[in-house]
Amino acid sequence: MSQQVLDAVAAKFGDAVTTESQHGDEWIIVGRDELLEVARFLRDDPALAFDAPVMATAIDWLGLGREPRFEAVWQLRSTTHLHRVRIKVPLAEDDACVPSLTCLWKGFGWPERESYDMYGIHYDSHGDLRRILMYEEFVGHPLRKDYPKEKRQPLVRRDGADR
Repeated sequence: MSQQVLDAVAAKFGDAVTTESQHGDEWIIVGRDELLEVARFLRDDPALAFDAPVMATAIDWLGLGREPRFEAVWQLRSTTHLHRVRIKVPLAEDDACVPSLTCLWKGFGWPERESYDMYGIHYDSHGDLRRILMYEEFVGHPLRKDYPKEKRQPLVRRDGADR
């Protein structure tokens, strides 16, 4: 049933997208410039009707021989048709910026913030892109593979006083 989703997206967007199906998981790989148009199609086409945002995250491929280094990932579900699909956008390390999907699904607000906080992926037009798990003064993004696990960071209050 989910192959119909990939076929519909491929028919509408042609070479602008790549689709994959592996082990029951359907993927749409798209560039950041086409992301909003593809996502809007997934939401608004009645035959697809992706109405439920499931998760948003990032993947860091550092050290695994894949380029570009990052991928922004969203998973969607259609409660009407019982489809699910994941969208991936490859992102270079020096340009890890992608449009936010909160304009289409408000439910991506917190998971995109978490991805920003943990990986440093910037979501354009998010509206509230700030740390959600780490404190504001924390330096770096702890789920990046090059973040030193032994790095210690003191807890510092906003007024500069030690705790």
